Amino acid sequence: MTSLGAVFRPQLPPERLRDVVRVADGVGLEELWLWEDCFREGGISGAAAALAWSERVRVGVGLLPVPLRNVAVTAMEVAALHRMFPGRATVGVGHGVQDWMGQVGARADSPLTLLREHLDALRALLRGERLTVSGRYVHLDDVTLDWPPAGPVEILAGAEGPRTLRLSGAAADGTVLTAATSPDRVRRALRLIEEGRLAAGRDAGEPHRVVVYLLTATGPDAPARLRAELVAEGLESVPDLGVAGDAGAVAKAVQRLVEAGADTVILQPTADDPDPEAFVRFTAEEVRPLVP
Repeated sequence: MTSLGAVFRPQLPPERLRDVVRVADGVGLEELWLWEDCFREGGISGAAAALAWSERVRVGVGLLPVPLRNVAVTAMEVAALHRMFPGRATVGVGHGVQDWMGQVGARADSPLTLLREHLDALRALLRGERLTVSGRYVHLDDVTLDWPPAGPVEILAGAEGPRTLRLSGAAADGTVLTAATSPDRVRRALRLIEEGRLAAGRDAGEPHRVVVYLLTATGPDAPARLRAELVAEGLESVPDLGVAGDAGAVAKAVQRLVEAGADTVILQPTADDPDPEAFVRFTAEEVRPLVP
């Protein structure tokens, strides 16, 4: 069955998160996703709070920009989430927005190399391995976690370009695709992910979860809000992006992404959505029953 969720966007102040989480948990939302966007909100701090304020909703972070983070710190934080809240946390890592990385002096000359080194080291540390690594960016000297997760941990990679999509297939457990990904682009991404998996010799039966954000607007002004956001992002000319309308229209848009290969679809409200709690209720109570 397709997993369905919603985003708590970091345009909202952090103090709004508690109310949204409690609504999400109460209405049975499957997944609530957070973003670590510069310079708004931290992904791990938000995820830890959301998990502590809830009992059953799964919390995703999509994604942590690896230039900002030492891989050992990432591993420690991810391991802690999984030990405290088993089975309820999903973490994705990625390049980050390069302009933002430049603002903080963390822009890498080779983002692809950095992401590969970070993924390899992070997944190994979370498996409880002891590492000594001397890479271009990642340097570890006899490092192991005292408190690794009790079981396997899924680490996703955010990806858009062909080389990063192949890298995600080769080195991650799943891929996060942005709301700029139409069904046709999902199909293309899956082909590139599979190329990476084959080149790396990954087991064909090994799962690789594909998470896709779907820009969603509902309510009387939904078409105008959706179009305004697409224009602001320079995406108004890309066909078949986003959906505006009632639960039936949204469910059909979700199904198109699923038919293209998405395993999880996360509804992404517009930045100016007037009622984030209502959006979560809409996702769980109106759209979910219409999605197989």
